[in-house]
Amino acid sequence: MRILYFDAFSGVSGDMTVAALVALGVDFARLEADLRTLPLQGYRLRLTDRHVNGIRARKFDVEVDDDAAHQHRHRHAPAHAHRSFRDIRALLQSSALRAAVKEKALAMFALLAEAEARVHDMPVDDVTFHEVGAIDSIVDIVATAIGVVELGIEQAFVSVLPLGSGTVQTQHGPLPVPAPATVELLKAYPVRIGDGEGELVTPTGAAIIAALTTPAAPLPPMRIEAVGYGAGTRTLRDRPNVLRLVLGSAGTACATDEMTVLETNIDDASPELLAHVMEQLFAAGARDVWFTPVQMKKNRPGTVLQVIADSALRDALAGIIFAETTAIGVRHHHVGRLILSRELMTVDTELGAVTVKVARAPDGSINVAPEYESCKRVALDRHVPLKLVYQTAIAVARQRLKG
Repeated sequence: MRILYFDAFSGVSGDMTVAALVALGVDFARLEADLRTLPLQGYRLRLTDRHVNGIRARKFDVEVDDDAAHQHRHRHAPAHAHRSFRDIRALLQSSALRAAVKEKALAMFALLAEAEARVHDMPVDDVTFHEVGAIDSIVDIVATAIGVVELGIEQAFVSVLPLGSGTVQTQHGPLPVPAPATVELLKAYPVRIGDGEGELVTPTGAAIIAALTTPAAPLPPMRIEAVGYGAGTRTLRDRPNVLRLVLGSAGTACATDEMTVLETNIDDASPELLAHVMEQLFAAGARDVWFTPVQMKKNRPGTVLQVIADSALRDALAGIIFAETTAIGVRHHHVGRLILSRELMTVDTELGAVTVKVARAPDGSINVAPEYESCKRVALDRHVPLKLVYQTAIAVARQRLKG
């Protein structure tokens, strides 16, 4: 299994990712040729070498000619390169990019659109990208998809992410670092808020991480094949501003991680309280919550509440159980998991675009699971049963994977 590890000690952005992928061996001429199949004009690519704190890194830049960009912009794009998710999806679909590249790029944009929709409380298709809708950010995301496909990456992992501090200027005015969309995208990922100066993880970088990597999964044993460094633009006082990508291979198609299971027996709580505590535990980051009916002492019917979560969340989740139930004790133990390689892809169905998760088993078989929120959005928009959206998305995804 081909593995990519994001060692993001200085954060991650789109241009840093592309530069590091080229440093790993992605052919820049092929990358440039593939990008030219996009219906975008008015930009040039520049690849240079840079030494950062003694580390040789590559620097990737998209130089945009504003006049040319406005004169030759894609017919779906509004003025000033502010594009909606609908515009960007149409742009990618009309290109001659390989299907696998389109799928990965669409998955990144779909996750970003869903995050922005939650932040601004609006329909996903109507989300308008400003900074990320610009030519350079579109190129960064598509180039990342090209590089990942070129390298044959099957699974990716990421280190703890430093999120920086301060504020960043956007089309909406000054926003706190990390930006709201970045926070939405990195739910369930290990992060350090306040670590570093300025914005270290951009929304584009967060979308790349969310679409490509498995949250909170430790890196499995691997044989390192190559290491690539991608340089950022700024000079940081406390660390080299580079992204290190490590390419390697593992002997199994299953990754592993360690989780914590919390459990307690309850025999004096109403069903309403238990339903509420489940919602609170999920909102706090639990991976799964379930109830098991049991017969307890004095022949009382009771319930075993069990939670599986990242070990770092143990105390916070136990606190919710104590606060929201009548429990006076919570058991906990560590468990190991085997995790199939998985990726997100966006499929265009007759009902609308749907995000699905594709998991690959060691024997090569594939499991396709549509994302609930994505299906729910389409079902409500088109006034069709949710199960029909699920069935249609699975059929289209399997047909595409066969091709």
